Amino acid sequence: MRWKAMLVKFGVLFTTMTSDNVIGENLITQSSSLDTQASYVGSDACVDCHQEQSQSWQGSHHDMAMKHADEKSVLGNFEQQTVEFRGQNNRFFRLGDEYWVNIQGPDGQFHDYQIRYTFGWEPLQQYMVEFDDGRVQLIPYAWDSRPKDEGGQRWFDLYPDTSPTDEFYWTNSGQNWNFMCADCHSTNLQKNYNSKTDTYNSQWAEINVGCEACHGPASHHVQLAKQQSKGALEPIPEHYGFSRDLSQAVKQWVGELGSTSLQPHAIRSTDQLQVCAQCHSRRTQLNETQDHVSGSFFDKYRLSLITQELYHHDGQIYDENYVYGSFLQSKMAKKGVTCTNCHDPHTAKLKMPEQQLCAQCHLASEYTPEKHTFHLADSKASQCTTCHMPETTYMQIDPRRDHSWHVPRADISQHIKTPNVCTGCHQDKTERWADEHIGKWFPNSPYRNQQHFGVAFYADSISHANAPDALAYLAQDSSLNDIIRGSALERMEGNTGRNTLIALARAVKHDSELIRIGVIEGSSGYEFNDRWQILQPLLTDPVLSIRAEAAATLVTHYQQMSREQKSQLSNALNDYIAIQEFNSDRGFGLVNLANVYRSLGQLNKAEALYQRAIEIEPYFANSYVNLADLYRVQGKDSLAISTLQIGIQAQPKSSALPYSLGLALLRNNQSKQAKPYLRQAAQQANDNSQYWYVYGLALENTDVMAASEALQRAFLASRNPRHLYAQCEVLARNIKLRRSQPVTQAFESCLKTLGEFVPPEVVQQLRTQAQLTMVN
Repeated sequence: MRWKAMLVKFGVLFTTMTSDNVIGENLITQSSSLDTQASYVGSDACVDCHQEQSQSWQGSHHDMAMKHADEKSVLGNFEQQTVEFRGQNNRFFRLGDEYWVNIQGPDGQFHDYQIRYTFGWEPLQQYMVEFDDGRVQLIPYAWDSRPKDEGGQRWFDLYPDTSPTDEFYWTNSGQNWNFMCADCHSTNLQKNYNSKTDTYNSQWAEINVGCEACHGPASHHVQLAKQQSKGALEPIPEHYGFSRDLSQAVKQWVGELGSTSLQPHAIRSTDQLQVCAQCHSRRTQLNETQDHVSGSFFDKYRLSLITQELYHHDGQIYDENYVYGSFLQSKMAKKGVTCTNCHDPHTAKLKMPEQQLCAQCHLASEYTPEKHTFHLADSKASQCTTCHMPETTYMQIDPRRDHSWHVPRADISQHIKTPNVCTGCHQDKTERWADEHIGKWFPNSPYRNQQHFGVAFYADSISHANAPDALAYLAQDSSLNDIIRGSALERMEGNTGRNTLIALARAVKHDSELIRIGVIEGSSGYEFNDRWQILQPLLTDPVLSIRAEAAATLVTHYQQMSREQKSQLSNALNDYIAIQEFNSDRGFGLVNLANVYRSLGQLNKAEALYQRAIEIEPYFANSYVNLADLYRVQGKDSLAISTLQIGIQAQPKSSALPYSLGLALLRNNQSKQAKPYLRQAAQQANDNSQYWYVYGLALENTDVMAASEALQRAFLASRNPRHLYAQCEVLARNIKLRRSQPVTQAFESCLKTLGEFVPPEVVQQLRTQAQLTMVN
């Protein structure tokens, strides 16, 4: 799987325990007072009173999230199986009751590894190896558990293109359970990373996702149940000893005149969504001490917003986001729908067939094939989920449905290059064809040709002149869901217009953390004094993620701050430092810490942390880039260059490393040596406009046409007229010195294209510049 899949959830066993039941028994609170903190008792303590729920849970995805490798849990064929890959045999075998593999290790040699745990079960099952330093790693081979007639019952390599220098090579951090997977696949996971020894002693209350993973520690609940069984008369506290309210937010749905869907009679706040979101979201964990349920989700996790890396411009899923980020975009979320309106929380399956499920709220009489789907009844094309919850397949065989329930918009997908479910099935047709059909079927549709946030997000991605204002308007549109507004703010990075400032100023005061957190990145275009005025209120924000990120952003200007500003920054900065220390088992956490200490002027400490990041995660390119830049500001150019050269050897697939090395060589007047690295960076990144831009400028003195082509690539990648102007200017400067028909033709072609983006006087200025060059 990919890191995006938040793979596994294995932990290291308590050395003094022999089973999960023993763990549960040892964790039961012995005190009779409910004033003590509740503790974990294990799912076995729930069975007697909750037999139906327990039976439903057994064999579910939650139950099977992680298991000890044994006869009951292992689905894969380990009976002396051999799988050939790249001309070499990988073996899966048993030694008595133990399961083993013989696969290639990071040293290039084949070794025997014992399988200690299973991870998941359908449509595939993964397997994990535990090392002496406490690391639990996912092997690269998974078992396809689908039936044979569906292509299953086979071993396959999840990452066939990885090498030992890749993050997702099986012994590297991308496949590390302790960091990547454990918090979601086990109950009450404690990572227990020792940064001094770079070891783990991870522990859990229950190996899989048990009852208490959702309900919370149950000792008070069990205690109350025992008291009641003995005839105790004390009043029962709310939620019967649990602190979480896992009920649905809407108790009654009512019909409204003229509406084809039921509406909520009232929406009340419950804990259900935040409990589910712990695992069903793309997020970074910040700590193990805060309560993301009774407090803000952002006190313990940093949710990823609608970014280009994870979502298409219109919010459809691209990379794995695990549902929550998609769901928050939906009308369902705004209407108070929660997970258990559709899913049984114990089986994790749908509560009823799809069509009946949707008909709970959407009047079946109004959504017939004749009125709505216009496809054959009972066909796949006529299913609600086909059009409103399209699937994307991850991990080669695992389809996941989009939970944003977008209305298919062929009218905009043809312009902003987003997937469209119509042409996803009718692959021989165009989006225009689909839009025409939708127009005939729904001539009075309130959606078709309606404004959509995806247009503004796309405009921003191509640096359209109107994008800043469009994002600012989105950020202030109260009809949109908060995650969309927060994402619009986040994408305002670099903008400084009047509407941008208004949107930021209003967002800082908003009740929603999804909106406030977008301000931090969105304010990056402002100089320090202005940015301080915008972000200073967030330094005392009640939500951890917000105040910590605000501090991390402002600390980069620490040397410009007054004594009073430094004092105001202090507490929030300490929060940020604590978060990075919690994540110091990863290169990014150590680099973030180093960046803080560099800003504080503690350069020796920063250097040591960069070097530590390289030591524990040598394939993390940012460590080398930041360390080299630290050497640069200290005038240690030779150290900067050698650091980047070492980095390229450790992570040859990085584009940032050769780009940084190319710049370092240019600064040292080694232009000839720099160009191959700048070319490598541009070609490896491919669509990074900045890399093509710098490479193009570096080529001007030796190959004007190659420089022009590189600058054109920069423009095609960014659609930013600045890059197109640079191309025309380079050609204008060199028309006389490199007088040739190709240069002249390229110049005229460049001016013609530029004229579509800039006023005529700009084009004329360049033409005049070219004429003066030829005369002089």
